[in-house]
This record gives sequence, structure tokens and C-alpha cells, in this order.
Amino acid sequence: MNNKVGIIMGSDSDLTVMKEAASILDHFGVTYEISIVSAHRTPDRMFEYAKTAHTRGLKVIIAGAGGAAHLPGMVAAITILPVIGVPVKSSNSIDGWDSILSILQMPNGVPVATVALNAAKNAGILATQILATDNNSLVKKLETYKAEMHEQVIEKNRNLDKKKE
Repeated sequence: MNNKVGIIMGSDSDLTVMKEAASILDHFGVTYEISIVSAHRTPDRMFEYAKTAHTRGLKVIIAGAGGAAHLPGMVAAITILPVIGVPVKSSNSIDGWDSILSILQMPNGVPVATVALNAAKNAGILATQILATDNNSLVKKLETYKAEMHEQVIEKNRNLDKKKE
């Protein structure tokens, strides 16, 4: 089975945020491609990327964008694949709110799953969870990941208790 995720962003300035999606996908052993695809500066490239994503073996697309943040929604309008939008707080951003609202407020019929501002790691986890719906190996990796998070919180609580003494 080809568990392939597409990670796209509108600009290389988004890479600082979007590399977190790649990092968590690496952690889970999920293959991905990563590319700059601007909705405004390369609309033909964006259209071709979204239109051919399914036939190229992609299963999920993670799209990060700042400012007007049209990339996730435009890709979702073209592809049949699930799209996860990552709002990016960019240099021309209104504290990130423009990106959040642009990605979040999609019209009925064109859904984009939206994670928190700069939360590309969560987008990678969500993409892995989507792929895990028919992949037991990924289910086990996610269960281990959740158990490790649980243990980290328990350990932090133990350390906190020690500081109180």
C-alpha cells in the first residue's frame, strides 16, 4: 500500500512551519512529497498538482499558506482527496487571523480540515490518522505515540510533585 502525503506551501518562507509535518510523517514512516505551489503566483501549477494528486498515488494533501491563504481551499476545490489546511503566520499576516479565517471558512461542498496556526505537526498526525483507517501498522504506531504522550504527562506530573516537596 502506498501511504503518500503531499505537503505543499505557497512560499519557501512557509517551510519553517511546514517541515514539522514532514518530521512527524518521517516519525510514523509515512512517505511524502514536498513542494512549493503558490495559488497566486503559479495557479496553473497548483491546478495541475491538485488535479493529478490522486492519480499520482497521493492519499492526503497538507497545504500550508499565510496571508490570504487561498492554497488549501483552491486545492480542495480541484481534488477529491482530503485536504488539511495549515494557517501560517506570515510576514504580511494580520497576526495569523487572515490565514486562519481564509482556510477555515470554506463554503459547503469544499471542506478543508483546518489545524491551529502554525500547527503543521498536527496536520501530519491527522494525515497519518486518515491513512491509518486501513493500515494496521500505522494504527499501532499511533497507539504507541499516544501512549508515549501519556507517559510524558505522567512523568511531568511526577516532577512537579517533587518540586512541591
